[in-house]
Amino acid sequence: MSLTEKYNEEVKAILAKYPNKRSAVMPLLYLAQREGGFVTKESMAEIGAMLGMETTEVAAIVGFYSLYHDEQAGKYRMQVCADLPCALRGADKFLETLCSNLGVKVGETTSDGMITVESVMCLAGCDRAPMFQVQDGDVVTYHENMTIDKTMELVEALRAAGKEVK
Repeated sequence: MSLTEKYNEEVKAILAKYPNKRSAVMPLLYLAQREGGFVTKESMAEIGAMLGMETTEVAAIVGFYSLYHDEQAGKYRMQVCADLPCALRGADKFLETLCSNLGVKVGETTSDGMITVESVMCLAGCDRAPMFQVQDGDVVTYHENMTIDKTMELVEALRAAGKEVK
C-alpha cells in the first residue's frame, strides 16, 4: 500500500504546510518510516515523485541523517559516535568491545533481534565520549561518558523492556 493510500490525510496536511513542496521531504520520510522503522525504496520513489525530486535525492537524505533508515533493524538502534574527537576519547575501542560482547559486527543485529549496533558521525557530545544514542521508534535517548559495564546493563534493561512489549 502506498504512502498516500495509507496516510492520505496526513500527507495532504504535510504538503499544505510547505509552499515549496521539496521542503516537505523530511516530514514525509518520518511518516514513511513511522510504522516499520525504515523507509522502503518504494516510499522513497513515491516521495520523490510527490515532491518533484529524483529518488536518489531522497535516498541521499535518508543516508545522511542518522534518524532515517533504509533497512530494517532490531527493536533498538544503538548508534555509537565514532568521529575523530570521540575516537580520541576511546570510541573506537568502545565500539569494538561492545560488538564483541554482543556477538555482532557494526551494522548487525543481535540474534534475539533486539539490538542493532551502528557507527555514526557526530552526536554533538565529543567531550562526553564514549557516547551513543538509542532509538526506540520515536524515542531517542542519549548516553554519555559510557563504559562497557554500564552499556551492557543498559542492553539487558532494553532486552527486558523489549520482551515485555512483545
